Amino acid sequence: MRIKALITGITGQDGSYLAELLLSKGYEVHGLIRRAS
Repeated sequence: MRIKALITGITGQDGSYLAELLLSKGYEVHGLIRRAS
């Protein structure tokens, strides 16, 4: 069973770095983004 992670602001610099790091460690990663207005 894979560990799941939810990242808010995944499109930002820190969020994208964290997503790549967690994916490389085998996590299942989901993210939230803010709609452009």
